[in-house]
Amino acid sequence: MTHIAVLGSTNMDLVAYVSKAPQRGETVTGREFRTIPGGKGANQAVAAARAGADVSMIGAVGNDAYGTQLRSVLEHSGVGTDHLRTAEGASGTAHIVVDDEGGNAIVVVPAANGTVTRLAPGDEGLIATADALLLQLEIPLTAVVEGAEAAHRHGVRTILTPAPVQPLPPELLAVTDLLVPNEHEAAALTGLSDPHKAATALLDQVPEVVVTLGAAGSLYASRDLAEPVTVPAPPVTAVDSTGAGDTFVGALAVALAEGRPMPDALAWASAAGALSVQRPGASASMPYRSEIEARYTS
Repeated sequence: MTHIAVLGSTNMDLVAYVSKAPQRGETVTGREFRTIPGGKGANQAVAAARAGADVSMIGAVGNDAYGTQLRSVLEHSGVGTDHLRTAEGASGTAHIVVDDEGGNAIVVVPAANGTVTRLAPGDEGLIATADALLLQLEIPLTAVVEGAEAAHRHGVRTILTPAPVQPLPPELLAVTDLLVPNEHEAAALTGLSDPHKAATALLDQVPEVVVTLGAAGSLYASRDLAEPVTVPAPPVTAVDSTGAGDTFVGALAVALAEGRPMPDALAWASAAGALSVQRPGASASMPYRSEIEARYTS
């Protein structure tokens, strides 16, 4: 079975559903509130596990009730948690407002995630056994760089989601095989609003780039291609886009590790993302492999 390692965040998502998101200084009435396990790292781990991979999570939760619940949910989803540390204090939280159009605004409080400043003993050995290492930027950058460098030493493919977006140090870019920003992150990293131009510019720093375009699909650029290639997404009505990008990345990692060509892998991952936006929540919305296969072939 394909083995995916994930180094990243684990949060409890505190989600308020509203008809329209409040403006600064405005108070609105929500219609529903949910606590949903999330965090970009944990989301990608669950997505990859449901897509059919053997998945291991590296990170930290707090020694609070959320931490216990988050660990339990990961394990129930088939994600290995032997390398998920327990830190003193609170677990990470994400405070999310979702409007009737499926859009969201998010405030992340790292808490325990902020204690993951470097790899722990045994983490590099685990990474070395993986087919791919998934990385994001919700834990300290020092750990992200160390994890990517460990993967690179062992010939393990590194897939980086640059979110929350921030300047990427040269030492991280040097060991990133595939960069997967959304169109806003790609613009922030390059200063170019056009996704095609941004993707091409990013090839000066990494060998492969996938820019996610929401309902428009995804854009793939490689140093081996003359021009970027667009892969459309299935047309759906979005209910909640929270976690859709993480669903896409988790499924993409599995597809690539299984040897699918990039265009097919992107179409398969797009099917997973399309399924996820039709359901509320992040990890709760992520589809299983059988659902992805059915949507991909339909």
